Amino acid sequence: MLYRKPINKLQKFIQKQSYLHIGFFLATLLSIIFFSWVALSQQPVTLNILMTAPDAEPWRKGLIRDFEAENPGIRINLVEGPNATNLLEDLYTSSFILGESPYDLINMDVIWTSKFAAAGWLLPLDDRISKKELAAFSSQDVEGGRYQDKLYRIPVRSDVGMLYYREDLIKQAGLKPPETFDDLIRISQILQKKKQVNWGYLWQGRQYEGLVAMFAEVLDGFGGFWVNPKTLEVGLDRPETLQAIEFLRSTVRQGVSPPGVTTYQEEDTRRLFQSGQVAFLRSWPYAWPLAQAENSPIRGKIAIKPMVHAPGKTGAACLGGWGLGIAKSSQHPEEAWKAIQYFTSREAQRRFIFSAGYVPSRRELFTDQEIVAKYPHYPQLLKVVDNAVLRPPIAQYPQTSDILQRYLSAALSGRMNPERAMQAAAAETRRLLAAGGRGDKGDKGTRGQKLELTTSLSLLLVPKSLPNAQ
Repeated sequence: MLYRKPINKLQKFIQKQSYLHIGFFLATLLSIIFFSWVALSQQPVTLNILMTAPDAEPWRKGLIRDFEAENPGIRINLVEGPNATNLLEDLYTSSFILGESPYDLINMDVIWTSKFAAAGWLLPLDDRISKKELAAFSSQDVEGGRYQDKLYRIPVRSDVGMLYYREDLIKQAGLKPPETFDDLIRISQILQKKKQVNWGYLWQGRQYEGLVAMFAEVLDGFGGFWVNPKTLEVGLDRPETLQAIEFLRSTVRQGVSPPGVTTYQEEDTRRLFQSGQVAFLRSWPYAWPLAQAENSPIRGKIAIKPMVHAPGKTGAACLGGWGLGIAKSSQHPEEAWKAIQYFTSREAQRRFIFSAGYVPSRRELFTDQEIVAKYPHYPQLLKVVDNAVLRPPIAQYPQTSDILQRYLSAALSGRMNPERAMQAAAAETRRLLAAGGRGDKGDKGTRGQKLELTTSLSLLLVPKSLPNAQ
């Protein structure tokens, strides 16, 4: 039995060594896991955002570059989309409907907010920003980011419709800039009789979103309305709507606007105005720097003002512009909010104005001395922004706009009697809103996505033109 003692000692030694190996293995494994976790936690978070191709380069070289330099733990992956904003909207919509959206930051045109929010695709931002902070932005820009009293979008850049006019010609004729629709017609005809311009007034009359943006201003100028977002009342068959249509038709009938204006988009009108042949132009802020280029025939000869209106009414400017929201599906909402705070900050917007020339969303920048030195029209532009009107912020906006585009185009081009066209447009809009419901405040998730899917499919199926009818 003497051999058992050394055997027992050997067994204990082996067990001890086994425990040591196991302990060493576990310690090594835990170390690997820990250091891997530390390494992963130190990897930068990547936020994805989709943007039109023309905007991509200025953002990369400006806002994104500066943000990443100040926030090394966050990277922005900018995905370039198509030039057309409606196609960009379709890409966002498709990714959300499929349930596999890769985007964290949502770059939104103002008219998308209600649609995306109603479908439950955006995070509310009310608890992330105070009323005092929001007061720094244009009130209408902020309002364009709300849906059913909740905030989903922070404005990054403003955009409003405005009236451009030949200041030099009006002064030479001893006239004042127009205030009413009648003034615009009268001054146009005076300048045309003097052979100083070929045409008096240009507007966007083609069947597309620009048509309803332009019409929203004229309609408001006559005291009318399209859709009341709170009550869903439709005003397209009211007398004010017919007055607005009659004004636009009269510009063609009296030779103030060219016959082809009902086929024009922004660039068609901008080029003709910039050639020096036109007295007045309804357009957006982007036309200003182009008109002031060194080779422009109208450089230093133009001014801007809010849109004209009917006597006793006020001028209106259709609100456009872009803002940022956070996708509800994002895995990095805190980092996304940090990016939004930076992109909408005073200093970031100030630098972006100088580098890219975009119109800011912060009110104080319109009167900043250095900015005004480069863009002297900004104080006047602020007055236009303050007169901005929203297109109806309702969940069914895409179909609502499509209805108005079709019938309004038919009325302006003479394919339908205006009264019958607006009666049909109003009836179709009421049926649409009645079928869609009012979207109660708790209306989110699955019901919202079904609504959006119906919206997208219906837009594909709705005919884009109307047969000739009187």
